[in-house]
Amino acid sequence: IIPAVNMATAMANPALLPALDAVSAALTTEELIELNAAVDLERQSPEDVAATWVEENVDAAGLEQGSGTVVVGGSNFTESTILANVYADVLSAAGFDASVREVGNRELYLPALISGSEIQVFPEYLSTVTEFLNRQANGPSAEPVASGDVQETVTALQPLAEQAGLVFGEPSEAADQNAFAVTQAFAEGLGVSTLSELADACADGSLVLGGPTECPERPFCQPGLEETYGLQFADFRELDAGGPLTKAALQRGEISIGLVFSSDGALAQQG
Repeated sequence: IIPAVNMATAMANPALLPALDAVSAALTTEELIELNAAVDLERQSPEDVAATWVEENVDAAGLEQGSGTVVVGGSNFTESTILANVYADVLSAAGFDASVREVGNRELYLPALISGSEIQVFPEYLSTVTEFLNRQANGPSAEPVASGDVQETVTALQPLAEQAGLVFGEPSEAADQNAFAVTQAFAEGLGVSTLSELADACADGSLVLGGPTECPERPFCQPGLEETYGLQFADFRELDAGGPLTKAALQRGEISIGLVFSSDGALAQQG
């Protein structure tokens, strides 16, 4: 997780990035899972969950103070909404008039963030946003520059961000990766436990993939599954990003495999 900020906004408000970096310094993957669980499983509101986390983990009195109006964007899934509220609460503690606005997917919100007209801050995902900007700058067939090495990816991101008119803060320890789930019965019936084994077992191309609208175009979704693991799909079902629609479709057998997140709140129950 890494804060993305409109460059002009960051330059005009020097207290803004340090406040967001305070979130990055405190947020862990375990806590991210717990935050998601509090909303998805315990039915608390994202606003309340975010406020509690900020109160317990960020030294508001130690934040450099700024001023002015800042709108934090958040996508329409649990984790993004929570993180947007965390950012807004910390910015409010740092003296800004901060609010949250729900926006669409990256294809919609990133231009708004770059222009700074509607939103000025967004909780981003390091590898995904790096590759998105890489393809935006160098074309859809650009050689990937994101990797499992956080610092190398941050280094690759910096010139792409500058070219786009964005500034990124410090990455947090908290990580959320795309994961792909099948039901236990489906896996046991085929005798598979990895994506490569699934590709071998379903070489007839009969699999149905479920996920968000942009999945067929994203390198870390359907194209990545096809190119990296050799999976073949008969169809794609437009659902949500690792949410209840995808999970329900899996359980009903409407899809064979679905996009979920490695920080899913359900993992808190397995701790």
